[in-house]
Amino acid sequence: MMREFVVYGEPQGKARARVVNGHAYTPEKTLNYEDAIRWSYMDKHRDAPMFAQGVPVSVTIYADMRIPTSAAHCKQDAMRRQETRPTKKPDWDNIGKVICDALNGLAWYDDTQVVEAYVIKRYADIPMVRVMIDEA
Repeated sequence: MMREFVVYGEPQGKARARVVNGHAYTPEKTLNYEDAIRWSYMDKHRDAPMFAQGVPVSVTIYADMRIPTSAAHCKQDAMRRQETRPTKKPDWDNIGKVICDALNGLAWYDDTQVVEAYVIKRYADIPMVRVMIDEA
């Protein structure tokens, strides 16, 4: 029961909660990105049932980050061939966290069901995040 979907745009990570006057809140940028993830998932899998509660799930995420236009052409070519990989923010774990949190109550009951997760950061001409979900 493999499910795959794409979120177009520059990959983002889950931002830390902010605290103002003792009240914690999630930054608006993160909330908007989680909405984009949910809409992308529903666009492709609107009628798919959630993975049953307690069923272990595997998630693979390809985070395709935009090739910097400021990089020399030879460096851009190396990025396209995956000889140079992004060692910049967002961190791989924050990318996985925002995807998994956004899919709570939609793809699965809770992301505690995720028992395997792979996040691959790479450069590409079109920035996006490709997500593949399957039973583990």
